[in-house]
Amino acid sequence: MFRWLLGGRDAQSSVEKSPALCIGEEQPKNWFTELQVLKGHFDIVRFLVQIDDFRFASAGDDGLVLVWNVETGERLQELRGHSQQITAITTFTSSNGVASHTSLITASSDRSLSLWDPDTGNRVQTISELQSSVKCLLVLERLGVWLSGGQELCVWNEDFQLQCHRQNHSDNGITALLELPKNCVAGAMDKEIMIYRLTVSTDSTISVAEIRCLSDHQDQIRSLINVNDRLFASGSHAGELILWDAVDWSYLAYEHILWEESQSSAHAEIRLNAPKPSEMSIQHLSTNGKYILAAVGCGLYVYSVLMRAVVAYRKVAHDSNVLHTLLLSDSELMSCSEDGSVRMWEVQDLPLAAEPASPGFFGMWTLGRSSKQTGSSCRKAADGPNLKMLELTGDLIGHSGPVQVPLSFYLKSSVLPELHPRVQQVAQRWPQRPEGPRSRSLEARGDPEGSGGLSQRPKSRYLVSNFFSRGPDESGEAQPNPQSIRRTNLPDALRVRSPCPVGMFVSFGEGGLVTCSADGLLIVWRSGRRQAHLRSLALFHKLEEDGGL
Repeated sequence: MFRWLLGGRDAQSSVEKSPALCIGEEQPKNWFTELQVLKGHFDIVRFLVQIDDFRFASAGDDGLVLVWNVETGERLQELRGHSQQITAITTFTSSNGVASHTSLITASSDRSLSLWDPDTGNRVQTISELQSSVKCLLVLERLGVWLSGGQELCVWNEDFQLQCHRQNHSDNGITALLELPKNCVAGAMDKEIMIYRLTVSTDSTISVAEIRCLSDHQDQIRSLINVNDRLFASGSHAGELILWDAVDWSYLAYEHILWEESQSSAHAEIRLNAPKPSEMSIQHLSTNGKYILAAVGCGLYVYSVLMRAVVAYRKVAHDSNVLHTLLLSDSELMSCSEDGSVRMWEVQDLPLAAEPASPGFFGMWTLGRSSKQTGSSCRKAADGPNLKMLELTGDLIGHSGPVQVPLSFYLKSSVLPELHPRVQQVAQRWPQRPEGPRSRSLEARGDPEGSGGLSQRPKSRYLVSNFFSRGPDESGEAQPNPQSIRRTNLPDALRVRSPCPVGMFVSFGEGGLVTCSADGLLIVWRSGRRQAHLRSLALFHKLEEDGGL
């Protein structure tokens, strides 16, 4: 109940009633038990790109590109130069035969392109006064060139010199680019996929030509990915998933996620809850070569490349549209959404009752060609053989979604106000802590800012990591580090929702997971057990150096 009072959303939402969206305090399969908040952007962060094993870059609507160390959370470089939002970013690795160097290429709404050195923060090259904004970038390292897509397709060399270009006649221009075998490139334009071929002449000049137009989609293409060396896939706004041959560009499989309204007991409120077109849209595709994970509306669907069929699904995975997905393994995956949540899922056998939902609520979704929805051509997913479901195994809370932090310390911190203003209102009404000595326990923690504390140990979810890592202040009291938090408990009344979507994430394996959001914050999620082990090793090493052991 508090959740609806604080979040300001309709308490009768059928999505929220779904038990699929609830998980208990115990999450043994969720190893991301520690987080670190990274500040630096002052607008929506839309892009994350990995530079190497320990560095990544973030970019967004503030026109800034920031380079970070994922292990320490340190901001290494601040790349300033664009006057408007970043529209695309990618890495470019060049080699002189002895060593390789990775640079960053950025595109902006200010109609410029820039080449950056992430080691020094210098802008090495820039191209301005383009005819239109660039929407996507693609690097072809084998040819030593890179491409920019928008109203025109341009091919550039390592020195930022234009090699060739081709004008497009689509209203939206090229929104996605993909490398294919035999020097070919696929570009998504509205409902079509255009195949281009790059030709390198004897004098090293490069030309580009259109050689095929794939027009099997019925709506705008939203996602375009490589599956493996011989396959690529595309997803559309209408929920169409097409698997293509990367060599001859023929389509190998077509899946269309459809919805049916129940014909029985069609109450008015059920009709009002019928899916909108956006709830069928494929927002994102990811793959590990064997499976394709599709974000469709607020649901997730796992498609088997070998079986050419959906093998697992979760019809309602988030409260809002899923924006980004990641396959960790054949049975583990992650998703993030407009509702600000990041969730972990595991593929499990489907129980006898597939998913608890009111009859006719969202109806049943079916698979088949949209133009051939008659008789046996439409097959219900719940009747499919060996179909599995996605079980929620972890809920990562931090990006202005369900905010769960020990507010006795973070009320006046620089992090809390950016998470959600309603949290402060609740925290100000929290009882004052009893007088007593400073302690690291939740029962009686010190409050350097005098903003009040917890009068008793609450049910909480996040605990400070490196709590006194900032050292003592002038009064001799240790100062808390509000930007590193570990999971413990906090009252359910402090669970707050805010519509700040999580845009995407980058995985560093054991090094952690990085997410960005519309709240302008970056969060590095880490394994608390691993971090505690590393801190212990560092402590023993320090003691050995000081002769303390």
